[in-house]
Amino acid sequence: MALLQALRRLGQSASPAATLQDWPGLIEAYRRWLPVSDATPVITLREGATPLIPAPVIGERIGRGVKVFLKYDGLNPTGSFKDRGMTMAISKAREAGSEAVICASTGNTSAAAAAYARRGGMRAFVLIPDGYVAQGKLAQALVYGAEVLAVKGNFDRALAIVREVADTYPVTLVNSLNPYRLQGQKTAAFEVVDALGEAPDWLCIPVGNAGNISAYWMGFNEYRNAGLSRRLPRMMGFQAAGAAPLVLGHTVEQPDTIATAIRIGNPVNKENALKARAESNGDFMAVTDAEIIEAYKLLGSGEGVFCEPASAASVAGLIKRRDEVPSGATVVCVLTGNGLKDPTTAIEHNDSRFHTGLDPDMATVAQVMGF
Repeated sequence: MALLQALRRLGQSASPAATLQDWPGLIEAYRRWLPVSDATPVITLREGATPLIPAPVIGERIGRGVKVFLKYDGLNPTGSFKDRGMTMAISKAREAGSEAVICASTGNTSAAAAAYARRGGMRAFVLIPDGYVAQGKLAQALVYGAEVLAVKGNFDRALAIVREVADTYPVTLVNSLNPYRLQGQKTAAFEVVDALGEAPDWLCIPVGNAGNISAYWMGFNEYRNAGLSRRLPRMMGFQAAGAAPLVLGHTVEQPDTIATAIRIGNPVNKENALKARAESNGDFMAVTDAEIIEAYKLLGSGEGVFCEPASAASVAGLIKRRDEVPSGATVVCVLTGNGLKDPTTAIEHNDSRFHTGLDPDMATVAQVMGF
């Protein structure tokens, strides 16, 4: 249980400075669980060890003594869960002698690929659907030094192109088709068990390309098989209603949702996700954009947690299925990305009062405050 061991070391540290530097990144923390060797150059930004935050307001909404926690992977270095997979994918690409990587992205993958590739001294090429990437994510890819190619069409078309490029030219594909991506992402399941002392009863997770739900299921199984947990969670995957191929049972040719991170109509990891659903007695369900935004606002104003819209699909789904949650159960909702990824949605969808054009004096300010 690498996370618990690291936390114990933190508590025993002689100084705050030692404490701050103690977490080595997920490859070193979970090395025995990962396909790395002494020959693997570890490319890390100290990702992982993200908090599992109690969510009492959401728990009250569910009722019946249900305990809800938020696995907030938006606090990874580039602001999303993609860092977990990218530290592995880039480290193994570097080990293989690769000098360049490529990915298709709705935004988070491009940011992580660019950051870790540049950290490892490699070029990063990212294809994005033109006009359908949140501004925060595009800004990251550009600042990290990626070569960004905006193509007409959606993510699924961009992914088809990068697969063809990687098959034809000396460049490594780092989308979740890359098996090392899921190896890195499974560590989030380890951290959940390390923090709770057991697997949750339910894991609620947004589903886009379906890699993360597959990785979590892999991680929970590995820990259970090693005797580090006694049970497996029910895997509950939630897709946006306008991009719900796993719910509908067929490809969505023109996916559409405010939750751009899961705006995917043909998930490449669908077989693994279907297996996770079947083996865990889980389920997939669609949530509307309106339900996603309500959960998004609840997380911010109720729990003080600012996530990107796609992340809120996990909470929207839990609320929608709340009557099925067993009394006293422990539920973990995965929040995949930081709210700063998509400032436009935050500004356009909130219930706060924004007073502008005020006179610069105390009386005016006090009057607006209600005094």
